[in-house]
Amino acid sequence: MSRPRVTLKLATSLDGRIATASGESRWITGPAAREAVHRLRAMHAAVLVGVETAIADDPQLTVRFPGFLGLQPVRAVLDSRQRLPSATRLVTDAHRLDTVVVTAVAPKSRLTDAGVAVLQVAEHEGRVAVHAALAALGEHLRERLRRAFPKANVGPDAEVGPVLVEGGGQVAASLLEADLVDAIEWFRAPIVLGDEGRPAVGAFVVKALADAPRFRRTAVRDVGPDLWESYERL
Repeated sequence: MSRPRVTLKLATSLDGRIATASGESRWITGPAAREAVHRLRAMHAAVLVGVETAIADDPQLTVRFPGFLGLQPVRAVLDSRQRLPSATRLVTDAHRLDTVVVTAVAPKSRLTDAGVAVLQVAEHEGRVAVHAALAALGEHLRERLRRAFPKANVGPDAEVGPVLVEGGGQVAASLLEADLVDAIEWFRAPIVLGDEGRPAVGAFVVKALADAPRFRRTAVRDVGPDLWESYERL
């Protein structure tokens, strides 16, 4: 079963921080960069975050810009123990917006009753196994296509749209370490937060430079006061 293409979106300070030491993160980048992110969401089949980001930011993970009439992306959360609070917008809006929790334990009725699709996958070192999570999310996207186009032949290896990963640092680290990031869209604000700020990429071990994930820069452009860089995996 093929996995979806993965785009990692980062919005950071010049020194690669996504929040201050106290956790303040709204807004590091400006309005033009945030609008560009909404347009990126519109180009992806799903938007994925970790549960820590979902709890801290209570995001909607929807496309919101004037004139958008397309299908909203699936909203997905990596949540190994289903800690996502019932009061978050991801849960309260789940009956009208396709929402997925990928977990390592049996589905909890408080989420499924709210309309959340809970996908149970294997666990790796106390977290959801990211390979299994992407495979399960890919199959959920295929099932969505089957419902939308019942006469189409959507097989188990049919390609689905890409997944946009929007945080947090540990999710980014897990995907990079597993060599699952195909592209990076990096928005840099002209501020510096220092080493006490929260890093965009969490801890993972690279023992040799030759083993580091490598990317090729494909575009650089200004978005208001910020810089937007695009990269493709080598």
